[in-house]
Amino acid sequence: MDPIPPARATPLPTITPKDRATAQSFEAVFLGQMTQLMMESVDTGTFSGGHGEEVFRGVLAEKLGTAMAARGGLGLAPAVLDQILRLKQGTPDAQ
Repeated sequence: MDPIPPARATPLPTITPKDRATAQSFEAVFLGQMTQLMMESVDTGTFSGGHGEEVFRGVLAEKLGTAMAARGGLGLAPAVLDQILRLKQGTPDAQ
């Protein structure tokens, strides 16, 4: 009977600062888009900022999304980071 060769473990990919930043940026964009959709659905009433408000509403939504993601957001960044690591590792169940 032939001896069974030892299994070679593939090293786990390390989490780089770039990977963390990518995951957090993804969540920031998502939150910014959600905030922008929310802001578009709100009636401004009689006190509207006019054209200036319309122009900068997208910038405000983007900045709010970035701030929310920096404080933990909805918890999307860890899930995205997990998928990044699975893709780096070559795991077939990465979705």
